Amino acid sequence: MPYPEYICTPMREELVSAGFTELKSPTQVDEIIPNSKGTLLLMINSVCGCAAGTARPGVKISLQNSKHPDKLVTVFAGQDLDATAEARKFTLPYPPSSPSIGLFKDGKLVHFIERHHIEGRPAQVIAENLVAAYEEFC
Repeated sequence: MPYPEYICTPMREELVSAGFTELKSPTQVDEIIPNSKGTLLLMINSVCGCAAGTARPGVKISLQNSKHPDKLVTVFAGQDLDATAEARKFTLPYPPSSPSIGLFKDGKLVHFIERHHIEGRPAQVIAENLVAAYEEFC
């Protein structure tokens, strides 16, 4: 059973206000991720504390870099269940993890940050990890 929308709305809005497009259906995911040209950042959002405390803030900090992804998209684990399941097909061989962050280049996964790389780390460390990937792939 998904989390109630009223709980997730502020967490969704944090990413949307930073320029992310929400993918709420498997069809949207299938149209966007594998067909993307250039670079695309996927944030698998969640209600957990590490998403609020480090993952979302870290992603937002990383976007202040001069090099950053061409497109930003997000799915919400625990709420947009089908869209999240579809997005996770594109992050294989990594196991399901939320929050998590994937960088794609021309539809192929080139960098992935799993939850265990987010938990217990400050937002600045998440941002630095992403900036290094942007410098290499963007």
